[in-house]
Amino acid sequence: MTVQPTQGGANAVAAGRLWAGGLATAVIAGLIAVAGILLARGVFDVPVLAPEGEGTWGDADTWTYALYCGLAALVATGLLHLLLISTPRPFQFFGWIISLATAVAALAPFATSGSTSSKIATGLINLIVGIAIGALLPGAARAAMRARAVGR
Repeated sequence: MTVQPTQGGANAVAAGRLWAGGLATAVIAGLIAVAGILLARGVFDVPVLAPEGEGTWGDADTWTYALYCGLAALVATGLLHLLLISTPRPFQFFGWIISLATAVAALAPFATSGSTSSKIATGLINLIVGIAIGALLPGAARAAMRARAVGR
């Protein structure tokens, strides 16, 4: 099944379906962040995003971090939507952008002060969140494009 282009050559996208996939991806990204922090703090005793005395759940930064990971997924959804309606080969551009953004997010902790173990844990969490966003959103976008093409 092929997607029929709309006027002007842009792909037809079922926006509601795409954004529902983006919201689901945001929830997953936030949960990955929480699970990663729990693993780092609870199992490996690495103080990620909070002073050591804060315990496994840490402080409010844990939930703020999870919300930012979810927000990153929503920003990526907006970017993908824009690419889908405006650029040739949107999935190729999206793949490059997400890959580079993930690399930056994974390396960013190493430019801060803190213990090496904390930097590694934070970088790994960022890497896994980026991989999840990059893996889930294109599938949601393809489904949204097929759904719109079938409904025409």
